[in-house]
Formats: sequence, C-alpha cells, structure tokens
Amino acid sequence: MAFSLDCEQLKVYQPNRFPFLMIDWVTEVEPGHYAKGYKNLTNNEWYFPMHFPGAPNMPGALQLEAMAQMLTVAITTQEGLHGKVTHALEHTVRFRKEVRPGEQLVLEAYIDSWRRGVCKGRGVGYTNGEIACEAKMMITIPDIFEQYLPKK
Repeated sequence: MAFSLDCEQLKVYQPNRFPFLMIDWVTEVEPGHYAKGYKNLTNNEWYFPMHFPGAPNMPGALQLEAMAQMLTVAITTQEGLHGKVTHALEHTVRFRKEVRPGEQLVLEAYIDSWRRGVCKGRGVGYTNGEIACEAKMMITIPDIFEQYLPKK
C-alpha cells in the first residue's frame, strides 16, 4: 500500500541529513516497488554560489544523489529495513538539462530487482515537466549483502 512521508518522517528511512539530504518530501512510496517526491531548489542552496557564479545550477553529482536517495526510500520502507545504511555499487547517469534555482526537481525511483541485499533500480529527475537527469543504479545494504559472501 502506498503512502507519503513528510520531511521529518523521511528521516526514518533516509540516513542523510543537511546539507546532504537531497529530498524534501516523498509524495508516494510503495515499499519494495517505487518512491516519488521532490526537492525544492532555492537560491539559498549551499552549492549555488560556487556552481557557478552568474549561472547557478545543481551539480550533477547531487542530482544523482537525489535519485539514489529516493531509491533508498523505496528499499528501506520495506518491513525490517528502516534505518539501514545503503551503499552505492554502480551508477550510470545521463544529464539532459541544467537544474536551476527556483525549480522543483521532481524525483521518481523504481526498483527493478531486489535480491540478497542488492537493489537494481532506476531513477528520473524532472524540472518543468522535462527530464533533467536519469540513472540506472545498483545499491546495496551491506548488512544483508555480506551474509551471502563466501566465508574466509
């Protein structure tokens, strides 16, 4: 069953905090399947003055991080997984347009497979109804994944 998470409820399932929490609200999450939400971008974001003066835009690494965090929410909202730490294994990302101050980065993340602590998924970020970024991602929960590694 799908539900939403406000900015405080989100912190139960996403371990990142300011300044690296790249999600403001989860509008809909179906645990083990998908999560959708957004990041509101204002001129007050810590990275805009440096990236780039006179033409501020959200760094690509932070766009990827936002998609990965939304995928993490889709994973960690499953029963027994809240508060679990996730690590990136592999990401393939494509940036299509700049994400600028005043825009809302709408995020969608989908789980394609979840086995033995490894999630294969994909994410998309939109601004003004257009795709700004997209990624194929592989994320793990080390606590689970390590149980399946050969014993030394």
